[in-house]
Amino acid sequence: QLRLVESGGALVQPGGSLRLSCAGSGKTLDDYTIGWFRQAPGKEREGVSCITTSFDDDDGSAHYVDSVKGRFTLSRDNAKNTVYLQMNSLKSEDTAVYLCHTVRSGVNYWGRGTQVTVSS
Repeated sequence: QLRLVESGGALVQPGGSLRLSCAGSGKTLDDYTIGWFRQAPGKEREGVSCITTSFDDDDGSAHYVDSVKGRFTLSRDNAKNTVYLQMNSLKSEDTAVYLCHTVRSGVNYWGRGTQVTVSS
């Protein structure tokens, strides 16, 4: 059974940086496309970024929603079975609970999320 656990959320000032982690257990994350979503109070859950596998046509590329392009970077550390979301130049509108996700055979796997608050 795959389990995803996020960490790294914190209170940070605008313009600051954070690195979120999505640690997997039970399965090898490198075999899964991993996505990061975020949900702010009163707003719908939004897809932020995803990274595919080396078996996919785009060979493990990362993709980003326009609002975070150039500021967020997704990467894998297969030795640690972890996917990282490096977030730079953070803005107040990035404040949300960030969750990692994958799906396999119609089954969705979500972590519990980590809170990111961008405020001065």
